[in-house]
Amino acid sequence: MQLFYGLNFKNLRGDIFGGITAAIVALPLALAFGVSSGAGAIAGLYGAIFVGFFAALFGGTPSQISGPTGPMTVVMAAVFTSVAGDNSETGLALAFTVVMLGGIFQILFGVLQLGKYITLIPYTVVSGFMSGVGVIIILLQIGPFFGHVASANVITSVRNIPSFISGANPAAVILGVITLIIVFGLPTRLNRIFPSPLLALIVGTLISIIVFPDSNLNRIGDIPTGLPSIHFPALKFSELRNIIGYSLMLATLGSIDSLLTSLVADSITRTNHDSDRELIGQGIGNIFAGLFWGLPGAGATMRTVINVKSGGKTPVSGMIHALILFLIVFRFGFLTENIPHAVLAGILLKVGIDIIDWSFLKRAHHISLKATGIMYVVMFLTVFVDLITAVGVGIFIANLLTVKSLSDLQIESIRAITTPDEGITLNNEERYILKKAQGRMLLLRLGGPMSFGAAKSLSQRMGMMGKYDVLILDFRQVPLMGVTASLAIENMVKEAIGKRRAVFIVGAKGTVKERLRKMKVLQLLPPENILADRLEALERAYALINNEPLAQNSFSESEKDTEEMITESFPSYEDD
Repeated sequence: MQLFYGLNFKNLRGDIFGGITAAIVALPLALAFGVSSGAGAIAGLYGAIFVGFFAALFGGTPSQISGPTGPMTVVMAAVFTSVAGDNSETGLALAFTVVMLGGIFQILFGVLQLGKYITLIPYTVVSGFMSGVGVIIILLQIGPFFGHVASANVITSVRNIPSFISGANPAAVILGVITLIIVFGLPTRLNRIFPSPLLALIVGTLISIIVFPDSNLNRIGDIPTGLPSIHFPALKFSELRNIIGYSLMLATLGSIDSLLTSLVADSITRTNHDSDRELIGQGIGNIFAGLFWGLPGAGATMRTVINVKSGGKTPVSGMIHALILFLIVFRFGFLTENIPHAVLAGILLKVGIDIIDWSFLKRAHHISLKATGIMYVVMFLTVFVDLITAVGVGIFIANLLTVKSLSDLQIESIRAITTPDEGITLNNEERYILKKAQGRMLLLRLGGPMSFGAAKSLSQRMGMMGKYDVLILDFRQVPLMGVTASLAIENMVKEAIGKRRAVFIVGAKGTVKERLRKMKVLQLLPPENILADRLEALERAYALINNEPLAQNSFSESEKDTEEMITESFPSYEDD
């Protein structure tokens, strides 16, 4: 097994260009995310450096660029508010312990090979969550855009909007508007040569220094230079529940974000990523980010696409991107001191608007009202309650509705047949036997996967047992059966036997037969009552209730007429 997936130096020139370009794009975003999170600009840079380097080195998507992202930053801002409580050394240590623990969870996801399951979260939940995150980013940047200090949470920011506007700093508003014009209005061709966030950062900073030197603007200020210090994890048992909850949230969200970006990278490079290895790489990167008090990160779609378009194909490009950012911190941190928060707010407003799932919002109500409802519930909870509750409630409701839909389909596939005109899937011989039995046999035809959703319908059929002498359970179209449905079958068989009714089981095979054996249902019946062919079961059942074999070749003339009438009315259908 290759230790470093896809690592080689055959594409060194392309990887260098890709890494440099990705670093240029990542710099303003890392600074903006750091300030927005409440941890400071340096935390965003450290996150981009450590997650970017180690996720590239140990990950499973060679061309992917990782670093702080909007959704991860929003979660981290909530962590600082909920877990850290204050800006003391202990509070920050607890917050970054969440980052490390989230990385450990990601490694566990990869070791347990859960990569293929991570992206099974319903799209309505992901869409609502991402749109909610976009709204949060926008609302939290209203204060800095007007020249004020960012609010700690969304509700506070919304409450303070009137005071933000009435007490706006004109210089900050002008810089914010200029930033928005650049990030939204820069032509695509120029944007490819010189990324709009970096151009907005440079232009906005220069204008603030030259035109508004004494405007009392909030700026990044001094950031530490040199080598970062390592900080070991801390634990506070009173916060243990929050720490684990937010760690799982970071791990799950980071895994989804990264694997979706991996799919984008695959589609561009015509390659296949290793999902489980990617989760391990992301986890290692987040552990190192937490150790050096950097923001958590994930695969960043925009930076990854830019890297690939610039020639980056191997993990070398992601490592070079991280090393360039490290050089900026190590030697050139002074260049970022004068960047105004209003400029960063303008950049993040663009990020927030881009994160909102406008495409699905526009057409969701045309696709499904239930899906639309789930999306808006998740989005509302994300913005005004908390992220964990939003995702948990969304998944629960979505899965509940899915189970209900599947249960309805399963219930429809259960057919109780006692007469020829109730079973259009019967052939002529089977119809004739049911006609001769005169309602004394109940054929219960099951179809499709039988989960706990079908158990209720099976239980309802038990009330019919007293009216029949023979019960035939047809499992030929059942590929699998859950425990709850198996228990319902067991109760049905036991009740029939208790009432001295004969029971036949038809067509049970594979996992279904094994499940019935383990439930000891098959052991309740004589071997001759467990058959593969439904017609044979009907014949034996008829012989049993009449104490004589069925003589189908000795019809009376009236019986032949009746048989012809049945055949004409109901054409012969065999089960698929």
